[in-house]
Amino acid sequence: MPFRHPRADGRSDDLLLAGLRAADPELSLAFVRRFQRTVFGVAYTVLADVRLAEDVAQQAFERAWTHAAMYDARRGSVGAWLAGITHNLAVDAVRARRPTPLDPADLDALLDAVTRTPEGDALATEAARELRAAIAALPPEQTRALVLAAYRGMTAAQVAAAESIPLGTAKSRIRAAMLRLHDVLDTRRVGND
Repeated sequence: MPFRHPRADGRSDDLLLAGLRAADPELSLAFVRRFQRTVFGVAYTVLADVRLAEDVAQQAFERAWTHAAMYDARRGSVGAWLAGITHNLAVDAVRARRPTPLDPADLDALLDAVTRTPEGDALATEAARELRAAIAALPPEQTRALVLAAYRGMTAAQVAAAESIPLGTAKSRIRAAMLRLHDVLDTRRVGND
């Protein structure tokens, strides 16, 4: 077994892990304190969400406690082992997140808000009015795909799932809407020059 240098408090990572495995309160607390920044950092790097990263960090320490006997010093340091556990849990959390389902009635209200509102008209610049008019002139299926992608931040795959259409169709609708908007707005700019 490779020699592990003790940390500033005189206790090695291996000793703290053994204390965690044995449910020693003092060594378990020292283990968490030693690795909490690393664990949270790995979780936050993957998730970019503080609350979710905190949950994943807690799960990582629980997993380390329940699987401490499986740690093999020949495969790497305690810190690397714990970072791997954290990374895997964070990736699982990303995969588990699904886009929030959108009720078609809510989407219609969103489309109305994007295309025209009295408040928006009062505050809008000429360019915003042109954009609203161009969006309103799109076919409804292209408008829906565009709003879901641009306003809701959905990927083409998420738009396809939300609209119950093939992925290629979702991509085509988004692209066609963007090209039409580009053409309409570009024509209006040229006409105003």
